[in-house]
Amino acid sequence: MSLELRGIHKRYGAVHANDGVDLRLEAGAIHGILGENGAGKSTLMKVLSGFIVPDAGEVVLDGRPVPLGSTRAAIRAGIGMLHQDPLVFLPFTVLDNFLLGSGRRVSRAAGARELERISTEFGFRFDPGAPVRSLTVGERQQLEITRLLWLGARVLILDEPTTGISAVQQERLFATLRALADKGMIVAFVSHKLEEVEALCTRVSVMRRGKVVGEAALPCPTDRLVEMMFGRVLTPPPRETAPPGDPVLELAELRTAERASGAAITLTVRAGEVIGLAGLEGSGQRPFLRTCAGLARPSAGRLRVGGRDLSAARYRDFLAAGVHFLPAGRLEEGLIGGLSVTEHFLLTGGSRRFRIDWAAAETEAAARIADNLIVGRPGSTAGELSGGNQQRLLLALMPLEVRLLLMEHPTRGLDLESADWVWRRLLERGRQGTAVVFASADLDELLRYSDRILVFFAGRVLREVAAGEASGEELGYLIGGKETP
Repeated sequence: MSLELRGIHKRYGAVHANDGVDLRLEAGAIHGILGENGAGKSTLMKVLSGFIVPDAGEVVLDGRPVPLGSTRAAIRAGIGMLHQDPLVFLPFTVLDNFLLGSGRRVSRAAGARELERISTEFGFRFDPGAPVRSLTVGERQQLEITRLLWLGARVLILDEPTTGISAVQQERLFATLRALADKGMIVAFVSHKLEEVEALCTRVSVMRRGKVVGEAALPCPTDRLVEMMFGRVLTPPPRETAPPGDPVLELAELRTAERASGAAITLTVRAGEVIGLAGLEGSGQRPFLRTCAGLARPSAGRLRVGGRDLSAARYRDFLAAGVHFLPAGRLEEGLIGGLSVTEHFLLTGGSRRFRIDWAAAETEAAARIADNLIVGRPGSTAGELSGGNQQRLLLALMPLEVRLLLMEHPTRGLDLESADWVWRRLLERGRQGTAVVFASADLDELLRYSDRILVFFAGRVLREVAAGEASGEELGYLIGGKETP
């Protein structure tokens, strides 16, 4: 079995997202797709999986053309895709989402058994009756993986599939992908993490500016891959240490509503500090961040921002106090997929004018697009942007005066250069006095950029460590609930 993409072109206005792409994937292999955000990877994979119609080109599977622009036709042909932002219906249950789109007459009991059977292979655990809204982003990805396999995908496209899952789950996922490839399945693995591609894939294609600029068999020198992606070898942004300033966030015996029975948290975060939150998905980081952002009220304890007690305050009071929250779900919570970049800037600018000077608004949007290196136009909708450019837009929408910045997975799904750009901006904010608290599943990111790391386990802070004194091995053991290696 082989899969070919021939002469794929796709334009979004002036942006040539795919510029005559030719790509061949072979059965029995795991093929890595690398490229900076905006290089055209996601557009190409959406063409392949039927989510968008190309302007020109064709997809051929086993010598037969695959109908383009139809997800139903693609999945019937055996092509399934796990998107970077999982395509789930939030109000529905886990089992409902698992069964949706199958077209099969299956009882709920039989569906639950299939869900259990497949998820067990990956080490995933689901409550079939739980609403998907209660799942973390990582858990939603896990649910999509099980659903695609149940639908009978012979070609499996995975877009950043390891984001938000534990090291043990990743090992099981990789083992399953290798087993599927050994049985003759085609696996396309899109990732910005070079170490994952090197550990898993047998071949890699590198995209830049809408074209495939190089291919290589693996193993391959990392520097060569980086240079193909960016034209240069990257260096991490400098991490300047400075004495922390006055207290910004003060927590006293705080308990989140979701973890009311867990251990209380007492913490002081000062101006200019960067605090990392480590732990497996579902260990308490998300409710902690949302409570500190004012999106959920604490069940007990005190929460102060800038000396002001906000324990029982409304979300808008947190905004007025200089608190800003960047969620992991960019389109679910951070942006409005159908609105343009210009409309987003108008909304966050607080404009109450009855008449809008659209020409002036688009000129301002174009300037901010250029300043934030967003690959798009003022009229581009948020849903049309790549994941990295959605993250750049979220950062561009951030108010100038932010006292406390709270983030879930700030570089989730980003390539090296985009992650580098994000952290340069965040560290600059820190030098200006903003306190930064972020959750991440990337141990290197936590160790590189944090001053202190809070390790969450089973809904409580297991330990606080100084990032400069901790190792990846020690952090890994703590995340697993063990105090020492």
